Amino acid sequence: MRRKIYLFGDSITEESFGDGGWGASLAHHFSRMVDVVLRGYSGYNTRWALRVVERVFPAEAEEEAGSGGGAVPLAVTVFFGANDACLPDRCSAFQHVPVDEYKLNLKAIVSFLKKRWPTTELLLITPPPIDEAGRLLYPFIENQLGLPERTNEAAGAYAKACVSVAGECGLPVLDLWNKMQQNPDWRKIYLRDGLHLTELGNRVVFEEVICKLRETGLSLETLPVDLPLIAEIDPTDPLRSFQQ
Repeated sequence: MRRKIYLFGDSITEESFGDGGWGASLAHHFSRMVDVVLRGYSGYNTRWALRVVERVFPAEAEEEAGSGGGAVPLAVTVFFGANDACLPDRCSAFQHVPVDEYKLNLKAIVSFLKKRWPTTELLLITPPPIDEAGRLLYPFIENQLGLPERTNEAAGAYAKACVSVAGECGLPVLDLWNKMQQNPDWRKIYLRDGLHLTELGNRVVFEEVICKLRETGLSLETLPVDLPLIAEIDPTDPLRSFQQ
C-alpha cells in the first residue's frame, strides 16, 4: 500500500492543491512514492480543528493501520494560526483564539496525532506574515471599522507560540512568518491579498516543507518507488518484472 502524507490546516492548506500550490507541488514531487492527502478547512482555527480532529482522522484509519501497517501516514503537516490571530475587536472576531489557548490546542492536536500514529512525523507550520494594507483591500466580511482584522504583529505572536510548542514537543517547525520576511518585498511577491499565498509564496512553503521532511529522513532518496520503473523492466521479458 502506498504511504500517505496528510496536510492538515486552514485555507492556506485548502488552497494548496490549486495551480502552483504547495500541496500540489508536494504531490508531484513524491509521485510514485507517496499519496499527498489534503485536509484543509478554510477559516478554521485551532479550537475548531481540535473539535473535529477525530472526524478528520477517524478511528477506522487507526484500525486499518494496526492490521496492515501500510495505512500509518509517513507525515502530517499541521498549519494553523492565521485565523486564531484575528483580532478580538475587529470584524473577524469570531475566529479569534487567545494565544495561550492556541498553544494548548496545538499541543492537544499533536498529542492526538502522536497517540494515533506514534511513528508518524509531525511538522508544525507557523502562520505567515500579514500585509495589513492588503487585508483592507480584500475583507472576508463587511468591515465597518475600516481596520485590518489581522496585524503582522499579532501573527508574529502566534508564530512565536507555534515555534515554542514545537520545541516543547520535540517537533520540527517551519517558521514561515520569519522566513518570508527575510525578503524585503515579501508583501508583494508572497501574498496575494495580505494573507493567502501567491505562486511564489506557495513555492517557499513547498521548498521549506521538502527540507524539513528531508531532515526527518523522508526524501526521494529514502522512499521506495511504487512498482517497477520503466528502466527496470526487461524488454525481452517484461512480465517477469512484476513477479516480485
